Amino acid sequence: MEIDKAIGECDDKRLKTKYNNAIFVIKRALSLYSIEEVAFSFNGGKDSTVLLHLLRAGYFLHKKELSSSNGGLSGFPVRTIYFESPSAFTEINAFTYDAAQTYGIQLDIIRQDFKSGLEALLKANPIRAIFLGVRIGDPTAVGQEQFSPSSPGWPPFMRVNPILDWSYRDVWAFLLTCKVKYCSLYDQGYTSIGSIHDTVPNALLSVNDTSSKEKFKPAYLLSDGRLERAGRVKKNAALKNDVGSDSQNHEVLLASVIAVGDEILSGTVEDQLGLSLCKKLTSVGWSVQQTSVLRNDIDSVSEEVDRQRSICDMVFIYGGVGPLHSDVTLAGVAKAFGVRLAPDEEFEEYLRHLISEQCTGDRNEMAQLPEGITELLHHEKLSVPLIKCRNVIVLAATNTEELEKEWECLTELTKLGGSTSLMESKRLMTSLTDVEVAEPLSKLGLEFPDIYLGCYRKSRRGPIIICLKGKDNARIESAVQALCKKFKEGVFVDMK
Repeated sequence: MEIDKAIGECDDKRLKTKYNNAIFVIKRALSLYSIEEVAFSFNGGKDSTVLLHLLRAGYFLHKKELSSSNGGLSGFPVRTIYFESPSAFTEINAFTYDAAQTYGIQLDIIRQDFKSGLEALLKANPIRAIFLGVRIGDPTAVGQEQFSPSSPGWPPFMRVNPILDWSYRDVWAFLLTCKVKYCSLYDQGYTSIGSIHDTVPNALLSVNDTSSKEKFKPAYLLSDGRLERAGRVKKNAALKNDVGSDSQNHEVLLASVIAVGDEILSGTVEDQLGLSLCKKLTSVGWSVQQTSVLRNDIDSVSEEVDRQRSICDMVFIYGGVGPLHSDVTLAGVAKAFGVRLAPDEEFEEYLRHLISEQCTGDRNEMAQLPEGITELLHHEKLSVPLIKCRNVIVLAATNTEELEKEWECLTELTKLGGSTSLMESKRLMTSLTDVEVAEPLSKLGLEFPDIYLGCYRKSRRGPIIICLKGKDNARIESAVQALCKKFKEGVFVDMK
């Protein structure tokens, strides 16, 4: 089977693991149900295309185990359902019918809505399980597992989700590794295809071109898989968060900060970089979701980076960068993305110019970077480029002075400060007690959901300092006035 052979010969360990797990689920389903009792819902999209070829491989391997035969796969007997819709792209329809002819698939074409079509299908056939190309992150994936009974109110059947834990990267790694055909729309900048009414090419793949017609890079070049649905814009274009005539709906970008160093955890070194970095991010309108300090351990770094990169727009990590045995940051980042460390000739040239006399041997360990995901950010003020791995920025700074230089260069090289308006803030001081301000502040937060409200004291018996932050100074002033109206005049002092 060509699919099984292609995966077996590739070097992508993550893809091999995902493939083997998916094949296990498929073979398990084919053992639990007869071939007449299973069906496959095919829609022509990238996830569904992956599942088509996994099912072909899984069926082949299942039959091979049963018969101990080495023969090829003749036909594809799994009942395949296609819900044809008048709002589907013509390219999707064409690809679906072409795939059916190429792989010997007998399509059951249903021209009803999904629920009604399923009810009619299950009533006429003894189907007990349906293979679906659902992935985590899909709207329908919430609460599902690899084997999940259908939801209440739907006809009873077992939903089988072999690629539930696959990522956007995994899908494209499979399609490109196995060199199988996929819908041509994905080469035109579409990353997630719905109907013709709610789908456009992903603007993140737009190519600057002098011609009048806008061009797009193919879908597999989208660096951040969490943004695959950025092309579903028409559907939500009219939806606005109207919280008042003088309000503005600003996007808040999320960041996390990771420090690597046993010395910080033992108290030997005081971490000033984390504090400075949080201040800088907040000043340009980012919301820091979490800071963490990790020991010098590859697995610890890998697990934390993998967790934070999936929930934040950007992850900043520092410490543990260098040639020492304790410098594990880059190895941890590589492991988080499922790639290996490999020599980077360009980065090595920078290092040779910087520390040529100190280099020993032909191999420079410091020039080993995560393979295939690393982007070097060059700036004339930096002796070596900054390292960017997808949405992870690796900082080499060891003190606040070096961080200041790297930050200045980073904001010039990226849209870090330009993609969002600056954060405005105002601080009020009061001698009121916690009990007196608690309820009014809670209500104020409901009235002004776009304003961040923070409270702190410099000492237990000292005054309360209330901090209001937002991207619109007028909204902050409105919130201040609304708060002051709840109390007697003069109880709040404006801290300039």
